[in-house]
Amino acid sequence: MSTAITTADSPQPAPPSPWGGSDEARRAGLRRMKMVATGLFVLAAVIYAVTLMTVGSSPEGWLGYLQAGAEAAMIGALADWFAVTALFRHPLGLPIPHTAIIPTRKDQMGATLGEFVGTHFLTDDVVREKVGAAEVTRRGGEWLADPDHATRVSGEMGRALRGLIAVLDDDQMRTMIERVIGERVERTEVSPALGHLLGQVVADGAHTGIVDVLADRMYAWVVTNRGSIIEVVTKQAPSWSPRFVDGVVGDRIHLELVRFLAAVRDDPHHDVRIAIDRMLVQFSDDLRSNPGTRERVERAKVDMYNHPDVQRSVSRIWETAQRVLLEAADDPDSELRVRASGALVQLGQTLATDPDMQAKLDGWVTDTAVGLVADYKVELTSVISDTVARWDGPQTATRIELAVGRDLQFIRINGTVVGALAGLVIHAVTQLA
Repeated sequence: MSTAITTADSPQPAPPSPWGGSDEARRAGLRRMKMVATGLFVLAAVIYAVTLMTVGSSPEGWLGYLQAGAEAAMIGALADWFAVTALFRHPLGLPIPHTAIIPTRKDQMGATLGEFVGTHFLTDDVVREKVGAAEVTRRGGEWLADPDHATRVSGEMGRALRGLIAVLDDDQMRTMIERVIGERVERTEVSPALGHLLGQVVADGAHTGIVDVLADRMYAWVVTNRGSIIEVVTKQAPSWSPRFVDGVVGDRIHLELVRFLAAVRDDPHHDVRIAIDRMLVQFSDDLRSNPGTRERVERAKVDMYNHPDVQRSVSRIWETAQRVLLEAADDPDSELRVRASGALVQLGQTLATDPDMQAKLDGWVTDTAVGLVADYKVELTSVISDTVARWDGPQTATRIELAVGRDLQFIRINGTVVGALAGLVIHAVTQLA
């Protein structure tokens, strides 16, 4: 009988264990425990056979107790061997009903296990408690606050950016940029904004610096170009005018221009400056309220955008941006990567130390997890039932036996020991009766 038990329980080749660990180590442990359990059965059988051949079937004294214990131990060992073996295969290869339970009912077991997990583990309360206890925001912030981790994340972002740029079509990107900018230029009315900006500049006196520069440059030009001015006056003079008269007039005009521009330059309240202020104020009002002025400015804006030079510049935006982004993504010391790493470190520090932000983000993460589990609970639990359904019956039995079979052998050992003790008790009661 012991030989038959060992043959029926011999381990079979199995695929890689889905529960992790070494299959060879599991098989070795299972074999050892089977040998121990079978050895106890053989020991009980030997004791029973020796007492039977020595003193018969009704020995007296302590031999009677020994024979009764050995007999009951064999019965217990056989019963528990049958129970354990029946989980994984037909004992002795006989198609006894309600045996080989795992390979024949694995689909039902997988469905039941999936339903059990969905009912008791994927509930809103359980998911909310576990996700909330994980402190995702704080732990993620502490991890991200480490400069090495932030640098690694920025590097991954750089690789992702390079991958994204690699899959984008250059012609399509140029066309899209031109279309987006063109539509924005046509739709966006700049006149009111320009009018408001110009009015604010004049009100703040921010334009006076420009007027000062222009006045100074004009004064300097007139001073250094006396000959050019006199030459222009001479050319415009009548042919009958004497040459020396033209020179005197030109020199006088140059002198008056110098005096005039010097006054404009030096006097902040000069009439010319006041006239410029009035002109700018009027122009800012026209930009905001005069339909004719606004229409001309908008038309000039569109004409400027449609200029070939501007169009060529727009079409080169993508090439420039692509080159800059790729160079920054590939260079760990680039300003973009350094700034990204610094920003990630600051973000991590904030997440790790700000209780209010932790509460908000953890609440969002928890609500998101609860919502996802609620929406996809059926799909999640079907992973268990579908996976078990794809397993082959004998392979499933072997996998489970490798995972838990070593512990199940203690049932056989306990059955042998408990059977022996029960036999001793029964024999003792019989003798006393």
